Amino acid sequence: MRFLLVYLLGLSYIHALDLGKEIDEQIKACKSGETPICFKVAIALTTGDNAEVQEKKELGLEYMRRACSYGEVKACDLLGENYFKEKHFFAAKPYFESACKRNVVVACTGLGTMYRDGNEVKQDDSLSRKYYEKACNLGDKDACINVAIIYRGGFGVKKDRRQEKMYYQKACDAGSKVGCSSFTRMDNKDRGIEEPGILDKLKSLFN
Repeated sequence: MRFLLVYLLGLSYIHALDLGKEIDEQIKACKSGETPICFKVAIALTTGDNAEVQEKKELGLEYMRRACSYGEVKACDLLGENYFKEKHFFAAKPYFESACKRNVVVACTGLGTMYRDGNEVKQDDSLSRKYYEKACNLGDKDACINVAIIYRGGFGVKKDRRQEKMYYQKACDAGSKVGCSSFTRMDNKDRGIEEPGILDKLKSLFN
């Protein structure tokens, strides 16, 4: 009797949200065991206008967790991203670890940031570098910049100008203007090319 009451209250809550006929039908299908539909419900309720309504978003995350528990890997990845954005770092960590092993770049970058800043984990520069390096090799330009900064400052590793320069180049290759300018500055210095001073730059504006 108690279970029936809770179930009926849940149904009335869902209807009160006015989800629309299509999503209502998908929810029924999900509860009937059509597991791929659970992920569709989750996406529908956590994106677009629905995501702006807190109650709908929370319901969507509930179905995201359900889809993840049924083995929908993308749902697990999105759960990790959502927890990270909401600053629930401890909750995000296991999802990110699993995703990073599958080369999901945002997960590797997120782990790098968590260990760099000590976000609900023990601060660890070596682990931060490990995850940022992987994210960089997967094409994340900002991760490449972070690795360059780690080698420049000697955070958890010996200072290494060659490695710093290499990661700035990787960032540049990935489309980072900061990476390009930093690499060029270091390369010019290595080749003995003097960069123009402030006065020279100002004069060039009027030539």
